[in-house]
Amino acid sequence: MTSLMGGLNPPPAGIEASTGQRMRSIRLVLVGVGVLMLAWGAFVMFDSVRLTRIPGVALWIAAAIVLHDAILAPIVFAFGIALRRVGRRATGTIIAIVEGGIVVGSVVSLVAVPLIVAKNFAPANPTVLPLNYGLNLGIFWLVLAVVTVGLSVWAFLRGRRPDVGFPDDSGR
Repeated sequence: MTSLMGGLNPPPAGIEASTGQRMRSIRLVLVGVGVLMLAWGAFVMFDSVRLTRIPGVALWIAAAIVLHDAILAPIVFAFGIALRRVGRRATGTIIAIVEGGIVVGSVVSLVAVPLIVAKNFAPANPTVLPLNYGLNLGIFWLVLAVVTVGLSVWAFLRGRRPDVGFPDDSGR
């Protein structure tokens, strides 16, 4: 039976209350751990980074937040919407695989792009940045695309396979 909102009826009051209380406890623990990690990170930063370098660190953090919120999150959101519009062929598993690939590639690019830029400034010591980071990033994206497509095809084919279940114990 469905409710007026179109979904299933809510669970009985006792189950909902215990689930809600458990979820609230888990969230409190996660928030507490997050606050402790932030405090530890701030302590380590102020302990190990010269005070003159902290504005640069703050600028890097701000740029990472802007990059995430203005570029990465909308791209992942747009791919999710586009994949959902494909229809029933794109299951939640396929959407999660593609979005995961985009996130992994974006994070690796976030790490690699400063190295690519720094390499173009030709440091006095060539052993500081010895690799071709642009080529390596391109190869990484190619391998990531192949793995993402392969996993998506596997998930699609697996979803089309009939559920055979376990053989029955009919005396054989």
